[in-house]
Amino acid sequence: MLSKIKSLGLMGIDGCIVLVETDISKGLPSFDMVGLGDTAVKESKERVRAAIKNADLDFPIKRITINLAPADKKKEGSAFDLPIALGILAATEQVNIKDIENYGFLGELSLDGEIKPVKGILPMVISARENGLKSIILPLENADEAAVVNGLNILPAGSIKDVVNHLNGLKKINKYSVDIDNIFRNNISYDVDFSDVKGQETVKRALEVAASGAHNCVMIGSPGCGKTMIARRLPTILPSMTFEEALEVTKIHSIAGTLATNTSLITQRPFRAPHHTISNVSLVGGGRHPKPGEISLAHYGVLFLDELPEFNRSALEVLRQPLEDGVVTISRINATLTYPARTTLICAANPCKCGNYLDHSKECTCTPKQIGQYLSKLSGPLLDRIDLHIEVSSIQYKDLDSKKEEEKSSDVRERVNRTRKIQQERYKGMNIYSNAELSPAMIKKYCKLDVQCKNILENAFERLGLSARAHGRILKVARTIADMEECQDIKTHHLLEAIQYRSLDRKIWSGQ
Repeated sequence: MLSKIKSLGLMGIDGCIVLVETDISKGLPSFDMVGLGDTAVKESKERVRAAIKNADLDFPIKRITINLAPADKKKEGSAFDLPIALGILAATEQVNIKDIENYGFLGELSLDGEIKPVKGILPMVISARENGLKSIILPLENADEAAVVNGLNILPAGSIKDVVNHLNGLKKINKYSVDIDNIFRNNISYDVDFSDVKGQETVKRALEVAASGAHNCVMIGSPGCGKTMIARRLPTILPSMTFEEALEVTKIHSIAGTLATNTSLITQRPFRAPHHTISNVSLVGGGRHPKPGEISLAHYGVLFLDELPEFNRSALEVLRQPLEDGVVTISRINATLTYPARTTLICAANPCKCGNYLDHSKECTCTPKQIGQYLSKLSGPLLDRIDLHIEVSSIQYKDLDSKKEEEKSSDVRERVNRTRKIQQERYKGMNIYSNAELSPAMIKKYCKLDVQCKNILENAFERLGLSARAHGRILKVARTIADMEECQDIKTHHLLEAIQYRSLDRKIWSGQ
């Protein structure tokens, strides 16, 4: 007897149809499984056997062969437990196979027949809809996540017995749905706010520029000056997430297993702050069983690297390509996987080893040469991807004790949304969405300077000792500042402010 049950697997951040073929024939009792499954898939044999018996169903004492097609693609995880069990039950005519070709099945089985949640539900459910499936039966805990996909009947089940009763028409499983608009309304608020930050007006202005143009930035300041506090509040002023962005971010976190229980969508901009001991693979993704790294988990959000000089140099170097391309490509023998990595990189570092170089109330014990050596990891190719260099001074007591009400994140975000809308209209149809993504050819077209601005930029290079790589970065930041004021042309004060954000290019930081 033969049965065919549809399930789903993962390829990168996308799902794919996996056909579970079951053949039960006479012969010595055996249970063989083929189709390039990993250890979790192979171990499903014992879970399936126990789950069927403990659900008061008959497990055939015959020769059982399971094939997971297509056989040349790697199958990972425990989501195939339920379809394998149903394949055996269908082949032994214990479930009704009428209309079963319109169903997809996902779920890990406990030994007592309970269906447990699995990772990567969202991309697999999207794939089910794209491949014409009408209904999908999955674990109860994954129902909220799956229900954000329209055009598909989401049927959450608690046990294999519930699924059998549904297919046999004894007790139907009710369709599950969620209110997406309500999810966005309830989850848009953040626990932190820009109004929590006292003083530091120049730093907050610089981060508004970074948010308005999607620019990467690095903050240099003494310990305790508020670098980390301000960075953690950057997601609160980034443009509001669209449904498409929320869906893509949720897919990544679903695959990585970092999605909170009973969460339908991630509607807040992600903020990831890995420790400086992080490995290369954990930072950009990959591994024996490839998974998204921190830069992909920060997709459409913020990747914050605190104490940047303490990071392994090789880990910083592997960030170069993802920051430039917005994707991480991982090559393996069986497949090439691509994870999105369109993130805003925010770095923080002390100005020197003792940390007091920019603190006027404390004496710095470092020589200019030592200062240059300490920040040497910020130079070179990585610095090419960072547009804004911000010097953060120590906060004064009068600012901490001030009763002045600081500007709220919602007010800043409103301005950022307006500025991003200008850029989206300008670059419509060009597959870029912000000034930070401008290519050299686009810089020439959209960042034109008049004679006075050209003279200012030339003088800045000579007097401040700016590097050649600063040219394009300055123009892109100046374009963003002009957009913030809704100016079509870059004016002198836009350019002068942009030049102020290139402090690490100055000779004093290189120890010269």
